[in-house]
Amino acid sequence: MFQKLCSLLLIIFSAICLIKPLSAEEIKQTIRGVVIDSESNFPLYGATVAAYNAGGLLVKGAGTDEKGAFAIRDIPVGRYTLVVNYLGYNEQLIPNVVLISARETILEIPLTASAFEMDEVEVRSSVGEFSAINEMTTLSARVFAVEEAERYAGSRGDPARMAANFAGVAGGNDNSNDIVIRGNSPLGVLWRLENVNIPNPNHFGVSGNTGGPVTILNQRLLSNSDFITGAFPAEYGNSIAGVFDLRMRNGNNQNHEFSGQFGFLGTELMAEGPISKGSSSYLVNYRYSTLAIFQALGISIGTDAVPQYQDFSFRLNFPFENNLNLSVFGIGGLSGIDIINSDISSPEDIGIYGDENLDEQFRSGMGVTGLRLSGSPSINTYYTGTLSTSVEYQSNELETIYRRPDTNVIIVDSISLNNAYRFIQQKHSASFNLNHRLNSRNLIRTGIYNDIYQYNFTDSLLNPIENKFYNRVMADGSFALIQPYLQWQFKILENLTLNSGIHGQFLSLNNSYAVEPRVGLRWQFRRGQSLNFGSGLHSQMLPAYIYFADTNPLSEETNMLNKDIDFLRSLHLVAGYDNRISRFLRMRVEAYYQHLYNVPVEKSPSAYSVLNQGDDLNRFFPDELENTGTGRNYGVELTVEKLFNSNYFILFTGTLFDSKYEGSDGNTYNTVFNSNFVMNLLGGWEKSVGTRNRSNIGISGGITFAGGKRHTPLDLELSEQAGTAVFIDSLTNSRQFRNYFRADVRFNYRINTERFTHELGLDLVNVLNNKNVFRQSYTGGNPPLREEYQLGFLPIFYYRIDF
Repeated sequence: MFQKLCSLLLIIFSAICLIKPLSAEEIKQTIRGVVIDSESNFPLYGATVAAYNAGGLLVKGAGTDEKGAFAIRDIPVGRYTLVVNYLGYNEQLIPNVVLISARETILEIPLTASAFEMDEVEVRSSVGEFSAINEMTTLSARVFAVEEAERYAGSRGDPARMAANFAGVAGGNDNSNDIVIRGNSPLGVLWRLENVNIPNPNHFGVSGNTGGPVTILNQRLLSNSDFITGAFPAEYGNSIAGVFDLRMRNGNNQNHEFSGQFGFLGTELMAEGPISKGSSSYLVNYRYSTLAIFQALGISIGTDAVPQYQDFSFRLNFPFENNLNLSVFGIGGLSGIDIINSDISSPEDIGIYGDENLDEQFRSGMGVTGLRLSGSPSINTYYTGTLSTSVEYQSNELETIYRRPDTNVIIVDSISLNNAYRFIQQKHSASFNLNHRLNSRNLIRTGIYNDIYQYNFTDSLLNPIENKFYNRVMADGSFALIQPYLQWQFKILENLTLNSGIHGQFLSLNNSYAVEPRVGLRWQFRRGQSLNFGSGLHSQMLPAYIYFADTNPLSEETNMLNKDIDFLRSLHLVAGYDNRISRFLRMRVEAYYQHLYNVPVEKSPSAYSVLNQGDDLNRFFPDELENTGTGRNYGVELTVEKLFNSNYFILFTGTLFDSKYEGSDGNTYNTVFNSNFVMNLLGGWEKSVGTRNRSNIGISGGITFAGGKRHTPLDLELSEQAGTAVFIDSLTNSRQFRNYFRADVRFNYRINTERFTHELGLDLVNVLNNKNVFRQSYTGGNPPLREEYQLGFLPIFYYRIDF
């Protein structure tokens, strides 16, 4: 496999190396954009923007016009640091601005107003700093940049996989990009795009879950965005774990630019340019999977089943006079896979997807489209209004395989339909948000999110005794979720800021409601150093289909006994210390405690808790639930980061934590996510090479070391009698697989010519082919248990051309 991939890469690399510049002149390009007030989005006239090269030398600068626009033209391609200044505002430092020959680099730079005159204390902020773009966020947050997503080894251009390198975050498993934040289930993650709370933005996603094997999001269409891991501001709701607050960038409004990419994860085409030159713009991207091609070449993709998927993203932007702006945006994807285990003759050939005793035909899709109107009538006021609609769809047919062992092969006796389902959920949303700065020390932000859900759920399961299908779910209807909020930021002193607010939630399905006060305090007691505190109440509804599941499907009557289940609720307490040791070196320490209550557990005494759900590609159908369970997560996190400078970067994150819950049987258990520790070490080096430094070569690597996944031992005697796995309920999650270890390496090579930029990249995921345990399955043979492993060595490459 690896030899075939190397041969393919060698052909592509040789073709790229034959590309010769048309002249020996230095290739130049433009960095441009707008500078705005961070709280009102009002353009700032007269700000200065200076570009410094990798050696720290000033190359060129520019000032902003009455629209806040600037352009630094005719500067050599390469990597820059921008320094932005404006009277009455804090200086902004923007590192790692990459400029290539084939396209302009376009930025939107927000500046924060100074509440006090700064004589001796100089305040600087930085994109990629610990603080978020959302200034109401006090702690447990960071900006993640597009440039970082491509630089981190093993991230595959996926925002979730990139975030798994941050403190307090762990990957769920290798076959999905689910993330576990501070011991919480991935169900607790909120995805927000363009101020719209969106469904799971991943291919092959399961209803209610938040992850999947392949992301639908394309990082090249995103601008810098926020990732928050706890104690988040009052504007975020229906989440107990974390928030991805994503923003799409605008297309180039002056020049048409195009990009094509071919690689392991798909073939992509991207285009952007002006609709009306200098004003409105378009940005579109389409991708189609190419995994079938690589499997035909004999290159392993981690499973014999070939996933098929395609996705599309777009943004249209229309600016008007008086700082009024209208945008239309959307993302969507379709996916499907047929896992035919009945064709497998040896247990060793069974992959990490699916069940060895089932054939499966799975289809899924999601889409979001929206219309957003925003305006800045003054430098103190900013508002947005958004209308959107979304849909998510899953269908599946599962057929049971009846086998008989026969020496070294598996013989299939028969195949029969076991389960079929189809879930469709639409959501129509309207939101309004208003920012108003009362004065230099007081900021008010308020708004409301209104979601109307329409659902059609059907799930039928075979009763093998009666040889008759019964409905686990059959429901059709609608309900609403309403979320108002109010926030206030008060700059008490020049180095002391209070963020406070209140969030409300009302679920019309069962008239559940929640009132959630939140508060954050930041004290910058010394230049570059701060102590931070955050606390708040957070709540979340269950996946919608759970409310309509029949808790006794064998009965003649429909029993939707979970329809009145209340919100799952939690209290967050977080304290942190930030230290910017130098301009490019920083450290953060945070300690947290989370109390979970009102947790849905089974009414009859058992170890079941909804806190254990959401880490795989399966749905869950518990018995009758009640809100009497509890849980707790606590831990300490360390981040040490050397930002990219002097041709290299380093990131170390470490987390020690504990995650427990109490079931309805009164006993305390580990959650399935309680791996107890996770550590990440990433680093990379990049260097300009060739004639007049027109080419660029880079190498990066990453190591993840974490506690093994929790699991429950089987009762072998009862399993043998039943012919299927029977777990020991009293020992739920008491055992732990051996520790998880994975090493990733990434290479990239880029050539800039006068009109084109060529880039070749190679990600070697799990380069040491370490066998991390995924699960333990019951075989009924000898031995009765078999370990199944997560993803082995996986090479992922791409070739990209921009022009």
